[in-house]
Amino acid sequence: MKFRSLLIALSWTCLLLSPCGARDVREDKPNIVVIIVDDLGIGDLGCFGNDTMRTPNIDRLAREGVQLNHHISAAAMCTPSRAALLTGRYPIRSGMVSDGGSRVVATLGSPAGLPLNETTFAALLKGQGYSTALIGKWHQGLNCDSRQDHCHHPYNYGFDYFYGMPFTLFEPCWPDPSRDTELAIASKVWLCVQLVAIAVLTAILGKLSRMIRLPWSFIFFMVLLIFLLGYFWFSSYQSRLYWDCLLMREHEITEQPMNGERAGSIMLKEAISFMERCREGPFLLLFSFLHVHMPLPTTTDFIGTSRHGLYGDNVEEMDSMVGKLLDAIDSFGVRNHTLVYFTSDHGGHLEARVGHAQLGGWNGIFKGGKGMGGWEGGIRVPGLVRWPGRLPAGKVVDEPTSLMDVFPTLAAVSGSRVPQDRVIDGQDLMPLLQGDVERSEHEFLFHYCGAFLHAARWHPKDSEAVWKVHYVTPVFQPPGAQACYETKYCQCSGKLVTYHDPPLLFDLTRDPSESTPLTPDAEPWYNAVIQTVASAVKEHERSIVPVQHQLSALNRDNTWLKPCCGLFPFCVCDKEGNTSAPGA
Repeated sequence: MKFRSLLIALSWTCLLLSPCGARDVREDKPNIVVIIVDDLGIGDLGCFGNDTMRTPNIDRLAREGVQLNHHISAAAMCTPSRAALLTGRYPIRSGMVSDGGSRVVATLGSPAGLPLNETTFAALLKGQGYSTALIGKWHQGLNCDSRQDHCHHPYNYGFDYFYGMPFTLFEPCWPDPSRDTELAIASKVWLCVQLVAIAVLTAILGKLSRMIRLPWSFIFFMVLLIFLLGYFWFSSYQSRLYWDCLLMREHEITEQPMNGERAGSIMLKEAISFMERCREGPFLLLFSFLHVHMPLPTTTDFIGTSRHGLYGDNVEEMDSMVGKLLDAIDSFGVRNHTLVYFTSDHGGHLEARVGHAQLGGWNGIFKGGKGMGGWEGGIRVPGLVRWPGRLPAGKVVDEPTSLMDVFPTLAAVSGSRVPQDRVIDGQDLMPLLQGDVERSEHEFLFHYCGAFLHAARWHPKDSEAVWKVHYVTPVFQPPGAQACYETKYCQCSGKLVTYHDPPLLFDLTRDPSESTPLTPDAEPWYNAVIQTVASAVKEHERSIVPVQHQLSALNRDNTWLKPCCGLFPFCVCDKEGNTSAPGA
């Protein structure tokens, strides 16, 4: 009986400590699944016009929900775009911008990250009794003062559970053909260090107690040997593969470096497991894909299956995973009580290529791509929302909407109240999605490249037109190209941009490709539009409260902030593969 009572007590303890412990909630709060893909182009999906890429599961989501055709990211790079999605605010307000250099959190050794005084939609929903989880990519920072303080960990922004990559994929992360050999060597080197350390400690104690006669010079030599082993080990692992390509479960590093090909399937299992644990609801799952970012880790089941090389294979694998998430929602019996939102963080990466092989996305008819804060191809993204019984199936919305709208929309459906002490730039989408209103609440949207405003759009309340004004555009290279192939990413300021005075003007309803700028002679409304948008820009800029730019001076690598799954610098482990972590 005592043993049984102990088991019952332990079971209740686990329940209360889990992200899905008993919660006092109302029946009308839907479960919420937010799916965001990395670097996906709007032209990569069948439901947005691609007839050569197979995306049946995402296309099904479009048929069963509402399709947002004029959906806009708040930035054309990962970190600021995701910060805007989480907070409902332009990145310039939170400081998640740069006035030069990298426009994303550059390394896990950087103290840069989403300021802790920002409120995310996860924090709002957690306050309403939701179980919250982030599975996948974070890229909003990790440490501030030490490698273990985890000041920017998702747990500090309203998430109950985290499994995924605190950083982002980049070229060294995959493939890593020597990974298994390195893990084996690491365990042996760590064993050697431990044996030498025990010998040193024994020698020192024996010397002090006069039980061992050894010269101090020999003991000093062994101590020096430990430091030399550590130094040479650290020096041999200067590639960012070992310090930034890693996975975490909660606060624990599980893989360093990560197995890129295996990561997606583990994340999918984690997401399905979370939904199953929390099926009684309500729950929030933010599933943040590593797909379809370079270097495109793809399982052998999908290699060579598409008509578009490795990039197409990766997109189709991502679509398959979306299908498994949707199937899990159905199998748990929560389909009609779950709002699913699907998007990309920004446009496809045009410059991602090796030789003549394109490894980045296609942005359809839209000009530009990732990194271009003004051109439509960098910020026009797919948007799909499904909530059976509450949102009409097959509805298409052509009105301007934004990723920032997710914050107030989730606040509305969960019964939360958006913060009143700050500007929230997003708008509640529910009236538009349900068909209660026909017009978007966004009269103006502003488009930044880093800390620099490059463009603005105006959708007058009494007109179908969507005017787009460009003040700054990037200089494409080489001449005649339609992207910045020589610099890999287009720049935001300096010699590699063009400042337009007068600005360029387009009507996106007539020229969505932004191919022919309007002139005062050809467009009677030219001067009125330019003046109206200029006034809106000035009013917007007056609303910006200056804050520290997280991605400028702070965004530098520091050795003491690099995460380590063992005793630094012996930081190689694979706990998913049941390989012991050196120093763990």
